[in-house]
Amino acid sequence: MDEKEMIARRVALELRDGNLVNLGIGLPTLVAKYLPVGVQVSFQSENGIIGMAAAPEHGLENDTLTNAGGGFIGAVAGAASFDSCMSFGLIRGGHLDVTVLGGLQVDETGQLANWMVPGKMVPGMGGAMDLVSGARRVIVAMTHTAKGEPKILKRCTLPLTSVRRIDLIVTELAVIEPTEEGLVLRETAPGVTTEQVIAATAAELIVPASVSEMPIAA
Repeated sequence: MDEKEMIARRVALELRDGNLVNLGIGLPTLVAKYLPVGVQVSFQSENGIIGMAAAPEHGLENDTLTNAGGGFIGAVAGAASFDSCMSFGLIRGGHLDVTVLGGLQVDETGQLANWMVPGKMVPGMGGAMDLVSGARRVIVAMTHTAKGEPKILKRCTLPLTSVRRIDLIVTELAVIEPTEEGLVLRETAPGVTTEQVIAATAAELIVPASVSEMPIAA
């Protein structure tokens, strides 16, 4: 199991039956593959679909079914498609239970930077700002480091996506909960020690007396 699959499997365990869930582009789209047995959620993509399913097998792709990043997706029976106005009305109206987003950086206050790197071309800000501000729960699914450098910092150096504190960070090393007091280490991945997580993190972590081992969806 690679690190992205591990992250996606752990995030899938956060979803509850009946949730309306937005999956951001990239790593978060993998979450649709690993829903626990018996849990039924509706996946939304901001380009205009509720009822998104995991990517189909090679050769079964449909050019009219894509996610916000242009990647192929499937659709469950009863899926609905609509325009961007309706889609962002759902997001900005607070109707999403959960959004799962990738991250470039998260800081000690739980603020996320994930929409641009200064000096690099981006196609646009997309829906990240609306999603972080509008969803009831925001989960960031990202690798713990990039090119050996920590992505969880004392302060973000990249432009913030929103001033709202996110709700959970899931990496291949740990599950971390941003709180009013700071970043709380809740779980460590199998075979990973608390000391290894601390060493890979530039922000200060609050370490409870008991830290659980990260469960992974089957």
